[in-house]
Amino acid sequence: MQGRRIMPTRKKKRRRKGEVDIAVSRLRTVIVLLVLFSLGFSIFVSAVHGSGVMDVALPLIERAESAVDAAYQAVLEAEKAGADVSSLLDTLNAGAEALSEAYMADRAGEFDDVVHYADLCYDLVGGVETEANVLRDEAAAEQTQRIFLASLGSAIAVGCIFFAGFYGWRFFKSWYYRRFSQMKPEVVDHES
Repeated sequence: MQGRRIMPTRKKKRRRKGEVDIAVSRLRTVIVLLVLFSLGFSIFVSAVHGSGVMDVALPLIERAESAVDAAYQAVLEAEKAGADVSSLLDTLNAGAEALSEAYMADRAGEFDDVVHYADLCYDLVGGVETEANVLRDEAAAEQTQRIFLASLGSAIAVGCIFFAGFYGWRFFKSWYYRRFSQMKPEVVDHES
């Protein structure tokens, strides 16, 4: 009986050792699954976070780009109207540089910089369109005033020339008739 007692004890130890091995392998499997799950979750979260940031960054870049386009068109129209747009071009260039920095930050994946530079571009260029429109309107008003003054000056000059010619002709005519009437005819013999 003693043999029988020893045997079950050994089997119990073997079972316990086997059970421990199974528990360790299950624990390893659980740990590996947790590590894989955490890596997958972190990749998923970063992808979702990155796409969320991209969803915010791309509209900001597009907004800044449309502001630069609108400001450029307004500056071009103001320049065509004859306005001095040199200060506006400096501001527009600074805004374009900020937009370029936003594009480079977007390619580098630095979304905080994308937001910063896109907002900076929008802030710089935001007032340029309004100021260019004001300068265009002022230049158009000045041009209208110059055209009016040139037309008025031309009309006055034509009127002066007309009246000077008319009164000059009357003066010359009366002077000529007076001189002609004061002349005494002489009779001259023609010898042939």
